[in-house]
Amino acid sequence: MLRGSMLAGFVMAAVLGSAGLAQAQVNVDIGIHLGSPPPLVAVPESPVMYAPSVNGNFFFYQGGYYVFRRGAWYMAPRHDGPWAVVAPEYVPRPLLSVPVRYYRVPPPEWKGWHAEAAPHWLPANASRPERLSAPGLVPRGSKNENLLNFSTEGEYSSHRIP
Repeated sequence: MLRGSMLAGFVMAAVLGSAGLAQAQVNVDIGIHLGSPPPLVAVPESPVMYAPSVNGNFFFYQGGYYVFRRGAWYMAPRHDGPWAVVAPEYVPRPLLSVPVRYYRVPPPEWKGWHAEAAPHWLPANASRPERLSAPGLVPRGSKNENLLNFSTEGEYSSHRIP
């Protein structure tokens, strides 16, 4: 009995360990290829830094590099990757607070938004823009705006689009 339990535990650890390893090897090409770390400039009144010389929405926060591209967030431990998609609910709040002015390549739907204000992050099925009322919001009008919606308790929950 004990031997069977130990064997089952080893098999479970091997399966879970290989799933974690596979997840850690995810690498997404986001179209930004840098040979060396770009110069970073502090976003005023924020712990976030951005790279004005990079042709993209390239940020640095708490030891990680972040890029916002085509309605999605990506994160990497180094300036050159490997890049992984960040689920909207895991995007750090300070990144969501960065004013539109510091997005080097803002999405077209952001035209006319106040440059000194944060993007209008909006959960799906919401009738009005939310200004950082909850983490994990996606920009209004983005292709990913249907990834989040309100639960009955008023919290955000993620779901897959069929």
